[in-house]
Amino acid sequence: MRCLILLFALVTAASAQQQLLRVQTDVKTDSYVEVTALFTRPAPSGYLPIRVSIANRMTIARSVDLSFESSNDYGSDGSKTKSSFSFDAPAEKSSQHDILVPLSTLIAGSRSGEAQVQLTLGGSMGSGIGNVSGEYAMDQPAVLLGEKLFTPNGSALDADLAAKFSSYRGGSNQFAAKFDARQMPEDWRAYAGYDSLILTDAEWTAASASARGAVLAWVRLGGQLLIYSESGGATGLNLPTDSSFGEISVKPIAPGLKLNASQTVNATVSRKSTIQQKSIREDYSSRWPLQSSFGVQGFNYAVFILILIAFGVVVGPVNLFVFAKSGRRHRLFITTPLISLATSLLLVGLILLMDGFGGRGVRLILMEVRPDNGENAAYLHQEQFSRTGVLTGAGFTLNEAATLSPVPIDADNRWARLTLRNGGSGTGYSSEFIDGKLKTSGDWFQSRSEQGHVLSAVIPTRGRIERATPGGSPQLLSTFDFPIETLCYKDNANQWWKAENIVAGSRFQPTQISEADAEQILSGERGRFGERNRKLLNNLQKRPGCFVAVTSAAPGIDTFKGIKWKETRTILTGPIVQP
Repeated sequence: MRCLILLFALVTAASAQQQLLRVQTDVKTDSYVEVTALFTRPAPSGYLPIRVSIANRMTIARSVDLSFESSNDYGSDGSKTKSSFSFDAPAEKSSQHDILVPLSTLIAGSRSGEAQVQLTLGGSMGSGIGNVSGEYAMDQPAVLLGEKLFTPNGSALDADLAAKFSSYRGGSNQFAAKFDARQMPEDWRAYAGYDSLILTDAEWTAASASARGAVLAWVRLGGQLLIYSESGGATGLNLPTDSSFGEISVKPIAPGLKLNASQTVNATVSRKSTIQQKSIREDYSSRWPLQSSFGVQGFNYAVFILILIAFGVVVGPVNLFVFAKSGRRHRLFITTPLISLATSLLLVGLILLMDGFGGRGVRLILMEVRPDNGENAAYLHQEQFSRTGVLTGAGFTLNEAATLSPVPIDADNRWARLTLRNGGSGTGYSSEFIDGKLKTSGDWFQSRSEQGHVLSAVIPTRGRIERATPGGSPQLLSTFDFPIETLCYKDNANQWWKAENIVAGSRFQPTQISEADAEQILSGERGRFGERNRKLLNNLQKRPGCFVAVTSAAPGIDTFKGIKWKETRTILTGPIVQP
């Protein structure tokens, strides 16, 4: 009986994951390599968490090489992201490795799109291939659903989703990816590409403490956590009362674990303005405030046309009747290449003179700072737009734990390389984790181009705004290591306060302002962002006991070093630390 119970548990756990491949290296010793996706389908962006199990029971050390290629469904014209991982397989040893596979950003067209991941196994432990994919309608949120709820509700949820998105390939999209709560990833980046996570209270408590912490970090960045409680309440779940950019809901559920399919799908679809796939597709492709503020660069066609006309005149009549006139036609074999070379050098020189090396750009950051509950962390979203000249290389390393995605920009811009029309235009990206840092190369930045990116990150910080006095008119103190230009603060009595030119480490006395004055300041800052970040800021700006501050001195998340950032503007939010 115990064996049957154990077998049932193993089968149950496996069903909540997607096995990409299992290669038996040696039957006699039962040596193998097994690669499993912890979520049954990839998100439209971010990372896919993968578990690699290696059992080398042979007497000779071996090696395992994994190569992944993530792509959207635009075929050869779409974008692809490649990554690779290598592992040693010591003799007579077993090991398990959790990795994050970078995903190519899905830019769904007018109907739907498919996120695909292909795996190739190499090395001396064997070879093989595997794949996993997920189809998403244009405005469909990416959802994770715990196995306990997936089993009795999956078909009904898919049917309801099909009804809501019936115009997309006959409603073939699945509502959610499935996961096993006991095997949940312990890195917030594993959840970053998903919009909602739904599970029972029993599954929540069954997850490891590190996994729950990773989910809560993802919630702070904007994720939606729905917990269905069989006990009917949130007691013992240790959930924060303030979920920052995200949303936490606890709802009762009957012992049969049956969900109302329509209400459950609506709960995720209704967050339309913050669905990441929709945001990436629509927020930056037209009227992106950050791009508009940077300005437009024209292209001087006249100069190049004149040079080409002059080239035609010199290489033709002048060359024929002056440099290699009758009786000296053999000189054409010398003069023609020299004229062509000189024209090419002139064109290159003009391009360098006009565009230069490297590039320039602007960055805008929305940051929630949480000094409370021992978190001491900042949760940030960064929008950045840049224009490049000639690049001799465009690789860079992300030193922070972050997600990075290119975004399509205005298709009418001749400098744009990624637009909704081309779906990627054959762009290729490469990402590799080295010492925990993501080293990238490929088409993140291209010569003589304009490009946009969005990043999300969780970084440790001791910065905060403290209240220096327990009562009366507030005296505040900033411990951030950069100055703050403007700060608005709404106290627990709903009175607004404002301070300017705040120096780190010094107390300051804000002055009272009206709610209308505060809204005028805050609306101006909101208007700088794309729609999703604008909505996230709008949801937080009126919390009692919290502040919104503006600074141009805070550092951003660095990407390509060849870009000179003209401005990095940061909007900080968070609770005032009470004395």
